Order: sequence, then C-alpha cells, then structure tokens
Amino acid sequence: MQQSSVLITNDAVVLGLMAVILGAVFYTSHSDHPFFKKFYTYVPALLLCYFIPSLFNTFGIIDGEGSSLYKMASRYLLPASLVLLTLSVDFKAILGLGPKALIMFLTGTAGIIIGGPIALLTMGYIFPEQLGGDIWRGMTTIAGSWIGGGANQAAMKEVFAVDGSIFSVMITVDVLVANVWMAVLLFIASRAEFFDRKNGADTSGIVNLRQKIEQYEAENARIPKLNDIMLIVAVAFGVTGLSHLLADIIAPWIERVAPGLAMYSLTSTFFWLVVIATTIGLLMSATKVRKLEAVGASKVGSAFLYILVATIGMHMDVTAILDYPLMFLVGIVWMLVHAALLLIVAKLIKAPMFYMAVGSQANVGGAASAPVVAAAFHPSLAPVGVLLAVLGYGLGTYGAYICGLILQQVAP
Repeated sequence: MQQSSVLITNDAVVLGLMAVILGAVFYTSHSDHPFFKKFYTYVPALLLCYFIPSLFNTFGIIDGEGSSLYKMASRYLLPASLVLLTLSVDFKAILGLGPKALIMFLTGTAGIIIGGPIALLTMGYIFPEQLGGDIWRGMTTIAGSWIGGGANQAAMKEVFAVDGSIFSVMITVDVLVANVWMAVLLFIASRAEFFDRKNGADTSGIVNLRQKIEQYEAENARIPKLNDIMLIVAVAFGVTGLSHLLADIIAPWIERVAPGLAMYSLTSTFFWLVVIATTIGLLMSATKVRKLEAVGASKVGSAFLYILVATIGMHMDVTAILDYPLMFLVGIVWMLVHAALLLIVAKLIKAPMFYMAVGSQANVGGAASAPVVAAAFHPSLAPVGVLLAVLGYGLGTYGAYICGLILQQVAP
C-alpha cells in the first residue's frame, strides 16, 4: 500500500486544526492590540479563514483532496447554515432588492462566455503551438463549471468529446483560478463601502434588508439557554436531514423519467439539497420558528459557514500554477475579462459591489460558495447567493455550449 507523504491524515485532527485556525483568526481580529488592529485594517479576517488552510494543503501538512471534511461541510453544514441564515429573512425584502442583482449575474455569465474565446485568441496568438489542437475542447468544460456547476461541466465533456488527459488539466485550472478569484471577492466584500461610495452606488435596498434583520435581533435578542441551542440544532439538522431525504428521492426519479434534464443539474442530489433547505428556511421565516433568531440562530449558521470556508480553502494548492503555467495564464485572462465586464456594467448601472461579487460567485463558484461571499457582506444576504447560483445551474449548459462554438472558431 502506498504511504501518504502528508503529515496529518486523520480528519479528526484536521478538523481540530481548522477549528483552532478559525478561533485564532476571530480572536485576533477582535483584539485591541495595536498590531492586530492595523493588520486587520488591510487583511480581511474571512480571507485568512480561507487562505491559511490553503497554505497547510500547499505545504503538505494536510491533504485537502483526500480529506472528507469538505464533503461533510458542504453536505451537512452548508444546508444547516442556509436554514439558520434564512429564518429571519424578509423574503419580500429580498425580492425588493430589484433587478440589478439579476443584471449583474447575467453580465457575469456573458463575461465567461466571451472571456474564454478572448483568452484563447490572445494567448493563442502568442503561443500558437502550445494552445492548438483540442485545448479549446477542454476549455468548454471550464465554461460549464464557471457558469453552472459539476453537472454542466460533465455535460460539456461529453458534448465536445474532451480527452481525459486534457480534462484533468482543465479541472486543475478551473479549481485554482476559481479559488484565487473567490479570495479577491472576499477582499472586495471587506472594502464594499469604499467601492460603493466611489461608484455612487445605490445600496438602499441592501441597507434596508440589513436594518430589518438587525432591528429584529435588537428588539428580541436574549441570552440563549441550553433549550434554545438544542432547538436551533434540531431545526438546522432536522431540515438538513429532510432535505437529504427528499433530494435522494427527487434526483433519482428525475434521472429515471427525464434523463435529459441532467444538463440543468436537475438530476443532482446536491442541487436539490440546497434548493430544498433554502426553501424550507424561507417558509419557516414566516412562522414562529423565526423567533430562534433572537437567541442567535444566524450566528450558529455563520459558524457553520466559516467551517465550510476553511474546507474550501483546503482544496487550494498554489504550487499547481507551476504545473500548467500557460493554461493558468489563459484562466487568469479569462477571469479578467469576466471581472472587467462586471465592473463596467456595475459602473454604468451604479450597482453595489454586493451584486457584482455575488453575481460573479454565483456563476464561478455555484451554490457551495455563493452564499459564503454573500454572507461576507451580511449573513442575511446568503439566500441571494443561493437563488442566483441555482439560476446558474439552469443556464450552465446553454452558456457553455455557446462559448464552445465560439472557442471552436477562434482556436489556433
């Protein structure tokens, strides 16, 4: 049996390490020490929660790919956090945020569709020999992932007959560039007020939603008792369990009666898990269960979300850049086109940075990370990320297919 070169292989130890990292970041970020006050003025705490685990993975202390912690966090803690974060949400207020969120999301989709061909055309002109052949086919799978998700990526692999060796390279580029971009978005979230002020963006809808949540908490908050904590746990994981149960029924049924819907991720149990958990959470926000927010439901949900952030960071290996430097450059140019288009449209319609960041991550990251970026602005905004990410699953195959057709025309 092949021995692992990783220092820590026990997931229980890795989870303890991640918990200590998160605790240290939160402790120091709230410290009155002058050094930490100055340090966290420039470095967002959330970014460290994501970046430090990536260093442990990069230097072989832990094995992010081999660990089961991400699956645990994304399948159990993510739906539980979505339930708790949506309990106090005013659904009408979310809808009242207006069309700018949708405009920015679709702009992000358009940026990925045209960004791939522009990146291939630019870098292919400089390195025609290295980027010729079937590289364009592999890039269609990145487009599928960045607009929709794993199911859309798999669909593109079949549609454009992508070779296995090329596909493995594209997965590495996909994960690495997407993770670097998420780090950028988390930084933007920490400076959102500055950017919005510069852009003259209208943030009244977001501020109104935040104020409603904060006012409710201020008027009803009380010190939680063990009974309250157990009720929060019961609701969070009870709904998560129900969501798993329903997802395990719905996804296989759709796959059996309408397999063609796989291109929209409707045969994915994870898709249904996220949709069902969010929907039940929103429905419960109109019931007495909403009172759990007064004893810290959203704070518990945020804690779950930070654990997810750490496990996402565990998958990033910054040295992978050295293995595929040229394709990584293609991915960077691609993402820059995506970002540039978002910034131009945000400037034109004076959209807040929240819409730009969440619209982008709902495309590139999907339902697992879009609520993380949304919650970086405010925990009550996490459902907006989920709703847009779900829309991305539906558009993923269409957008990636159009991108593939253009890539075919511009390929060197």
